[in-house]
Amino acid sequence: MTFTKIAYETSDGIALLTLNRPERTNALDQEMLGEINAAMDRAEADAEVKAVIVRGAGNAFSSGFDLKAQMEARPVGVDAWRPVLRKDFDTVMRFWHCPKPTIAMVRGACLAGACELALACDMTIASEEAFFGEPELKFGAGIVVMLLPWIVGPKIAKEIILLGEDRVSARRAAEIGMINRVVSADRLEEEALRIARHIGAIDPSLVKETKRALNRALETQGMLQALESALEIDLAIEGAGSADKIAFFDVARREGLRAAIAWRDARFPTREG
Repeated sequence: MTFTKIAYETSDGIALLTLNRPERTNALDQEMLGEINAAMDRAEADAEVKAVIVRGAGNAFSSGFDLKAQMEARPVGVDAWRPVLRKDFDTVMRFWHCPKPTIAMVRGACLAGACELALACDMTIASEEAFFGEPELKFGAGIVVMLLPWIVGPKIAKEIILLGEDRVSARRAAEIGMINRVVSADRLEEEALRIARHIGAIDPSLVKETKRALNRALETQGMLQALESALEIDLAIEGAGSADKIAFFDVARREGLRAAIAWRDARFPTREG
């Protein structure tokens, strides 16, 4: 498969998967999701690959699922939304289920579906200027992969999701357990590669089985069933179409996404402090 929206390379036993739409802040459209799945198939089948690093081209990891593509496609109703959300969900969860360790290397924005992808990775390393968030509710959308409460606990997850927080600093993200480490921008790639190489020196079958055991610690508590249930709730939300999202896209179609985001943000009181 020829990749056009991601880049894929291997070096010293590490697969580097780069989200490669910097002109669109690496937004995740359906074509890119297909390429991510193909790259993950390749990495999982390659016995030489011991770890997978996912990163974004340019100055951001990713802004999340592509709102412009969604606006142009105009899916309406549950039947139209089901295959879209299923692909969104399954692609993110590839990084959780991958038998090889997955590392998100984040600089700049890591929002919405992209934040969920980073959460699904085994480790997340971020540069100091990186920021995270789940802004979906602010423009009338639901959460596709409800991983956050399983990672940070219900209280903090409710704060981030119900407020639509989209500027959680890397330092704050590390404090609450969203990510593992924060490093300077000039050390980000070095640190992610160092961790991947460290893991790569360990017997891969041992790593695979231990990752499976670690994942099971949450899965036996019902995580996978809860995620599927949350996906069904999101399907109902998107299928019905919230008034907020209809209004958001009306502004976006008339004046562009930048204006729609400004309209969205103007609806909320400014945050103190």
